[in-house]
Amino acid sequence: MNAEDSKTMGNSKPDNSARWYFDFISPFAYLQWMDLRTQSNIPNLEIKPVLFAGLLKKNGQLGPAEIPAKRAYTYRYVTWLAREQDVPFRFPSGHPFNPLPLLRLALAAQCQVEAVDQMFQFVWCHGHIPSNDSAMDALAERLNIENWRAAIQEPAIKQALIANTEEAIAKQIFGVPTIDYQGQQFWGQDSTEMFLDFLRNPALFDDAEMQRVSELPIAVERPR
Repeated sequence: MNAEDSKTMGNSKPDNSARWYFDFISPFAYLQWMDLRTQSNIPNLEIKPVLFAGLLKKNGQLGPAEIPAKRAYTYRYVTWLAREQDVPFRFPSGHPFNPLPLLRLALAAQCQVEAVDQMFQFVWCHGHIPSNDSAMDALAERLNIENWRAAIQEPAIKQALIANTEEAIAKQIFGVPTIDYQGQQFWGQDSTEMFLDFLRNPALFDDAEMQRVSELPIAVERPR
């Protein structure tokens, strides 16, 4: 991201925008954010807060934290990964948590880079969750948002989050974080390099094997 991007992220962008769908509840969104914010070659990256639970409900999925063994594994893995990447990281006091106040607060702050950065740090560096009122008061003060409780109840703010989530669902986005760019989607923190490769080589998915696996038939379906 360059300085101009940092002033405009979250506002309307031209059709060549790269749109980043995320939820503060995801530690992988935080790790990807720490990478994306250092990139200078991403065109018009637009920040799009969404409710991850809404995507899960639409697709009939359980979240990673809703499967006990997967929950423990994921928490250990992301803690290890943050250490490997030398990224400041601390799990919050409880997880999963209700991310709605933070998601709406990001929209109230117009999704400015500095604001989103502080919100990620609030959870994944300082270990707070939105139900901690005193911590939220301090965060809102740093963001220069007066009466954050009223701000996140504004109908326009609520509708903006609903619209972002519905937009993601319409694009068949199933998880966070996801980058959407020129009709291609890049899901997960570990897809960052593939996205950057696509920026360098827009024909990345055009070869025969990429086309074949994109249309691979299902050989058997699990009974439901």
